[in-house]
Amino acid sequence: MIRTDSLQFTYRDTENHNFRFPDINLPSKEDILILGPSGVGKTTLLHLLAGLLPPKEGSISISNTYLNKLTRKQLDDFRGRHIGLIFQRTCFIKSLTLLENLTIRERLSGKKNDRYRKEELIIHLGLSDLQDKRVYQLSEGQQQRLSIALGVIHKPKVILADEPTSNLDDTNCEKVISLLKKEAQICKSNLVIITHDQRVKSHFDNHIIL
Repeated sequence: MIRTDSLQFTYRDTENHNFRFPDINLPSKEDILILGPSGVGKTTLLHLLAGLLPPKEGSISISNTYLNKLTRKQLDDFRGRHIGLIFQRTCFIKSLTLLENLTIRERLSGKKNDRYRKEELIIHLGLSDLQDKRVYQLSEGQQQRLSIALGVIHKPKVILADEPTSNLDDTNCEKVISLLKKEAQICKSNLVIITHDQRVKSHFDNHIIL
């Protein structure tokens, strides 16, 4: 479950950007789409939900754990175990293989080596023939699927995806949203997608427009 209350954040730059966000009350296993144009604070909201930024005001709780009450170390541990992040810009160790990247992410989350989980995920995302390929050898679309795998390998309570379809054609947009929703069902996770892509709206009953 994700709940936010009176959430605000301010960037102390020359223009002193201040963002106020609508309250979120998302029951366990449900998903939500957060839509809005550039500059309205979509990525800032995702970073707040992930505990990567502290709010200026307000609170965030995930599964009844208030992020603002955790120490930095506790927050890092909580994020590693319970939050899956899928960034707009992929983040891999490109000199390692696809399977090695998944194994490292699994270890960082504190999970034991689960070969069945990795094989299941690789098959589901259509990466079976590529698990021994180094990441720099993968196409952009293959790297994007690996990014999804890295975000969900540890079966997080919350999956946060930042603009996952922004550079995709219509066919691949449909595939990525379908994969994310299916993985959220498998993991029994909340799925939060933040995007400006209006094509995604038809896939979600629950949405917020910033």
